[in-house]
Order: sequence, then structure tokens, then C-alpha cells
Amino acid sequence: MTNSLGTPIQGVTLYSFTRAFHGREYDLEGLIRKVAADGYGPGLEIVGFSSLRGFPAVGDTFIGEFRDLVDEVGLVPTSLSINADIGIHRDRLLSQEELVEYMSRQIEAAARLGFPVARVQISLTPDSMEALEPIARRHGVTLALEVHADQHATHPRILALRDRYERIGSPFLGFTADWGSTAVGFAPSLLEAYRRRDAPEALLKAVVEQWHAFHQAGPPADDREAGERYAFVNELAAKYGRPDLGGDLSINTVGIFGPAPIDGWREIMPWIRHVHGKFFGIDETGEEPSVPVRDLIALLVESGYNGAISSEYEGWHWNYWQSPFEIIRDVQIVQRSAAANAGSRMVTDAREARDVLSAHLNGAIRA
Repeated sequence: MTNSLGTPIQGVTLYSFTRAFHGREYDLEGLIRKVAADGYGPGLEIVGFSSLRGFPAVGDTFIGEFRDLVDEVGLVPTSLSINADIGIHRDRLLSQEELVEYMSRQIEAAARLGFPVARVQISLTPDSMEALEPIARRHGVTLALEVHADQHATHPRILALRDRYERIGSPFLGFTADWGSTAVGFAPSLLEAYRRRDAPEALLKAVVEQWHAFHQAGPPADDREAGERYAFVNELAAKYGRPDLGGDLSINTVGIFGPAPIDGWREIMPWIRHVHGKFFGIDETGEEPSVPVRDLIALLVESGYNGAISSEYEGWHWNYWQSPFEIIRDVQIVQRSAAANAGSRMVTDAREARDVLSAHLNGAIRA
């Protein structure tokens, strides 16, 4: 652990604006220009398969235009979200060799587009990550596996990855820390969305109480316990007369709002290469009521983290009545205030961000 305070890089993922993108309010260029103009950068993260037609087969002309655009508007590519879709065939899962080839093309695309980090997913095992390390090294792209609810930093699968990283000792393997793993409550906007679907108040009260019981008990110890929690919330929905909401409530209760403690991130902090600043909304006081943004920023600053934080607004899934752009603006105000309160700051200048990010990614795994 370093003794110097971190200066995280402010940024955003275009995933936050999925509703506007799917609704054709903005195309990719329009979103990138708006991110720059409204000051949500300098860090820019995009999702390969949802943002880029034909991904990972991106042509030279597009790559040139993309890199020129990002430079023109003063943004810094931080992370390209790529997918480990082991189930793309109906009748079987990808073999290890097929998976490596499938991921290799995406890693190469990340490098050509200028992204130094590729966010990968939990379906990649320690063996898969070790097999991909030489490919990541060849292309100069860090593979940062996302720690996302219902996983958490002290989950056995995450610790197994950490242990493998430690044995390999490569700066090209690490984690993306998703703040949704360490929530402190349900988002008020999600409860409002269920009310707009005529969910009984008694059901919502029971689900919120159950979530807090999960929070008090701690995160699921393994996949079996996570499955039991999914099943229990499904049963609650049926008990209160809305079995049609069971699956949705279960996914949100267990798979989106993770109840892990903040300090758990310390277990993998030396290997955190990127951060998804997951959040769900801002309340009337200007704070995020369901994610402890201030405490999470303070932990990163204290730990000497100098990578990017991609503000990741997940509330767009259900909140169609508020502007995601205004919500991103407001959460970044909280982030900058939290960094200042922790005795540091967020990096908001593009030139400085490039230098800080380069040093963060090129440094040794252990500070």
C-alpha cells in the first residue's frame, strides 16, 4: 500500500447513456462530443459490442476517425468493456482455446482503438486469465476483471484470481472494482419504478427489509448462498401476489445492489486497475443514498489509487423520467467534493490524466 494520496481520474462510461443512445437521441460521435462539452471526462469508457457496429471487427478508417475525435474533444480513453460470452453457442460452452481466440480479437481491437484497459467478466477463470496474459502483454492492454455484485472482493472466485495474479506478477492483469458490490440500500428511484408498475407497498417494504437483512448478514459466501437469496426474494414476490416481479426483484436485490462492506476492497486494492463508479441516483440533498460514494472515494485516495473512475449510472434501466446527463453531473460533484474532503482531488485535465493513467498502469502491481 502506498503512503501517498491518490488522485483518481474523473471519467464516465457511455453505458450510463444507453437509453439516450438506444432512443437515437445521440449517435456515438454525438455522445462523445457531449461528454467532452459538458465536462464529464476527461476519462472515456465505452462498451465494445453495444457502441461499435461489427465489433470486434473494426476497420482502419473507423479507428482513425475515432481516435481523431477523442483527441479533438480532449478526452482520454480509459477502458473498453469487452465480453467473455462463453455461451454464444446454443448447444455448448466455448472451449478454453475458443475463448482465448474470441477474447484475443477484442483485446486487439481495444489496443487499436487506443484503450489501455479492457474490462473483462467473471466467467474468465484464473486459467483463462493466465492464458490471455501474453496476448494482453503483446498488445499493451491491461485486462481488468470486473468485480460486480453478486461477486465481491472477498468472494472465493475473486480471491482465487488475486492469488493467481500474485503468482504471475504481471501488470497486465487486474480488477475493475464495481461500486455496486458495496451498496448500502435500495435506490429510491427503483422503488418508485415498482410503484409505477403497481407493486404493493407491503411487497416493497418486505423486499427492502430483506435487503437490509442481507446487508447485516454480509455478502453471499459463495454461489450457492447467492442462489438461495435469489430464490428467497422470488418467494417474497409470490407471497405478496406479484410473482411476475419475482425475477426482476431478485436480480436487483442480489445481483445489482451488493451488500459487501467497503473495507473488503482492501483485499484486492493493489490489483485494482480501473473503477466503475456505479451509482443509481442523486437525492434532494445532492447525495447518492444507496452507494457510499464519499467513503469509496476516500478509500481510493487513502490507498494511493491513480486510475480512472468511470461514473456508471445504472438507474437508466428503470428511471425514464430523469435526465442521465444531469445525474452524472451531480454525482461527479459529489466525487470531486469527496476527494477534496479526503485531502486530494480528482484529475480533470486531459493532459494530466494521460500522464497519471500511464504511470498507474505501468507501475508494479504492488506499490
